Amino acid sequence: MTGKALVTGGAGGIGTAIAERLAADGLEVVVADRAGDATIKLDVTDFDAVHRAIAELGPLAVLVNNAGVDDELRPFTETDPDSWRRMFAVNLEGVMACTHAALPAMQQAGYGRIVNVASEAGRIGSNLNAAYAAAKGGVIAFAKTIAREEARNGITCNCVLPGPTDTPLLRRWPQPAIDKIARHTLLRRLGTPEEVAAAVAFLASEEASYITGETLGVSGGMALGG
Repeated sequence: MTGKALVTGGAGGIGTAIAERLAADGLEVVVADRAGDATIKLDVTDFDAVHRAIAELGPLAVLVNNAGVDDELRPFTETDPDSWRRMFAVNLEGVMACTHAALPAMQQAGYGRIVNVASEAGRIGSNLNAAYAAAKGGVIAFAKTIAREEARNGITCNCVLPGPTDTPLLRRWPQPAIDKIARHTLLRRLGTPEEVAAAVAFLASEEASYITGETLGVSGGMALGG
């Protein structure tokens, strides 16, 4: 692969694995994150900042919308609109803002690959995580719409849906909780960031040029019931 790729939320966990894989595949990778070892500091909830940053980068061949937040586990009746808005702002509106900023140059080039890192929660729901699941479900629907609108411009848009993945964030949970969530997969284990990155790299590659508007689960069969 050639060209420039932007990976949001790329300074740790799944994002770092994606950035490393795309770089190994030949892309010039720019990592955007609010913290950590990022090429550029970027808050995806700041629409104007997103547009400025992507304009400065120049045309992108690949956009990976990976930035997200998932740090609340509460029954829905114990949540409030402020927590909903935070989940929607990062997990859905951030994807929309980055896509909105990247599309004009992709349209002009007649080429683009957009890969959204959503979640199996957006397809099957998630206990104690209603707003997160709703936001990720929105990402899936948004990707299908962009796929419809942009196919004539040579742009594809797809989603990768990770399940429980062995990242530093997940490792903050108690071990019994980690073991329980792993048992909800058919393969009875956690995924790795590298496995998610491989799926992203495939959808960004020329081998996936006839794939658009699709969702690819990387979740050990979680969608089928553990």
